[in-house]
Amino acid sequence: MDFSMTEAQDALSTVAGEILADQVTQERLRAAESGPDRFDRPLWNMLGASGLLGAGIPEALGGSGYGVLEQCSVLVALGRAVAPVPYLASTVLAASAIAEFGGSIARDRWLPGALAGETVLTAALTDETASTAEPTGDGWLLTGTKTAVPAGGIAAAFLVPADTPDGPRVFLVTPEDPRVSVRRQETVDGAGTAQLELSATPLPADRVLDPAAVEFLHTRAVLGWCALQLGITERALELTAGYARERVQFGRPIGQFQAVAQRLADAYVDVQGIRLTLWQAAWRVSEGLPSSEALATAKFWAADAGHRVAHTAVHVHGGVGIDLDHRLQRYFVAAKHAEFALGGATAHLRALGAALVHRP
Repeated sequence: MDFSMTEAQDALSTVAGEILADQVTQERLRAAESGPDRFDRPLWNMLGASGLLGAGIPEALGGSGYGVLEQCSVLVALGRAVAPVPYLASTVLAASAIAEFGGSIARDRWLPGALAGETVLTAALTDETASTAEPTGDGWLLTGTKTAVPAGGIAAAFLVPADTPDGPRVFLVTPEDPRVSVRRQETVDGAGTAQLELSATPLPADRVLDPAAVEFLHTRAVLGWCALQLGITERALELTAGYARERVQFGRPIGQFQAVAQRLADAYVDVQGIRLTLWQAAWRVSEGLPSSEALATAKFWAADAGHRVAHTAVHVHGGVGIDLDHRLQRYFVAAKHAEFALGGATAHLRALGAALVHRP
């Protein structure tokens, strides 16, 4: 196992960090949050122009090459900036899945705009009801409801997993398709999510991806949330340590008080745990090795340790930590979103336990 960063990871992380430091200002964040989707379209366009949205997509398909490790590096940088762009949903999940498992029609239709930052794609991975697809003579009929679909209000296309008589498959749905309803939903961090309802929606046969796309989407989604959580908690801890050095109480910085120093030390250990388990899982995925246990471990740490770091950051900041005019509150709600996305700590700990029980 090699935890050293590749040259491409370092380069992409540096480029992303420079763009985000320049563009993700308090004013831009407030402007994005004033809309219904928490989306900074100019930033999305800029990321596309820089080539960052092509990371992980083969050069032959218009991307910049590289792979999942490089995508994770970009996600960490986006998490550090709590950037209001749907990179995980559009690039890491939807565009990557279409590039890997979609047909030439889907690739030609959706990849150019998504990689250029002109359009947004997404994947609907949560189930409120069992989503099913019934074959017809020349296509499929999809039925089901998906909630909290990321970037659902601005997405031009959705990847939707559904059960079929031959097992789960992934289908490509657009808001313009017959009997499709998209309704925006509110979330605690203002992220642009939506409810997607499919009522016997007819789709042609060329809208179905290879069956392997089902596992691909789940793997990349779990890994992506862990990478975002690393960036979120890493930066939250830096902000909190800086505040503890500057905030004076009883004649000295609060960071010199033993209780505060211990909370910060515990948070540092938690962030290192998130980092270690993320890159362990990412490396296994990048090498094509079995990764279910590593992913469950990484998501458990992202959820459990992420919870502790987020609350430590708020507690050390005191009342200012929940002030909507202070930047820390964005990291708190972002960390809570990442904590529960695709299952909280308990769900993944149970999955890990079940896997260990059945290990030979």
